[in-house]
Amino acid sequence: MNEMGPFFSVIVPAHNSAEFIRRGLNSIKSQSFDDCELIVVCDSCTDNTAEIVAGYSDRIIMTHYGRAGMARNAGLDQATGEWILFMDDDDWYLPGAFEKIVGELAKQNAIDILAYGFEWKGRGQALQSRSRIYPAVWNKAWRREFIGEERFPDWIHTDDLGFARKMHPRARFGFLPEVLYHYEFMRPGSVSDRIRNGEYDNNQIPEEARDAAEGYERWLKQKGF
Repeated sequence: MNEMGPFFSVIVPAHNSAEFIRRGLNSIKSQSFDDCELIVVCDSCTDNTAEIVAGYSDRIIMTHYGRAGMARNAGLDQATGEWILFMDDDDWYLPGAFEKIVGELAKQNAIDILAYGFEWKGRGQALQSRSRIYPAVWNKAWRREFIGEERFPDWIHTDDLGFARKMHPRARFGFLPEVLYHYEFMRPGSVSDRIRNGEYDNNQIPEEARDAAEGYERWLKQKGF
């Protein structure tokens, strides 16, 4: 890390992820570019996630929100990097990802957000990839100065969408179509799996989230994304 702070702050919200979080943390620690701080937010953990994370993380934050967006906010409050990366606790970065992001940021040095390609594989599905604007936070590098004091909404499982609706329309965007991130879709017990199984009542989704979804779709069409 340089004297002005690290280039990247990688924020990982974690909830009872002892069985699988090592994979993602190893993918961070094995990157060829290592000017980064790793901030893991153990949110409402009742297993030994914190003990595992202690062997990897520069900073561990213990919270009891039970919501990923609020855990990410706790990480943002302590981040000191020039650029912010978010990783979910069951996902991982592909080898060389950080170095490629840094190289692209050097070329596109006036942007606020760099979006890059990602892959995913659900249960029973073939590996798929996507290289376009998507309302997730984990396939992007975010300039911390651009985020400023903005934070994720306190929503149950749509906080990504709420944050994207606020931030994307006013951002200067850069794109790197190469796949650099693996999104673990439909892992048993994950939010995406629980939504599919009907464990979340649609009445739990706040009206603001519905409005954000409609507004985001309109913005995507206007921009031609």
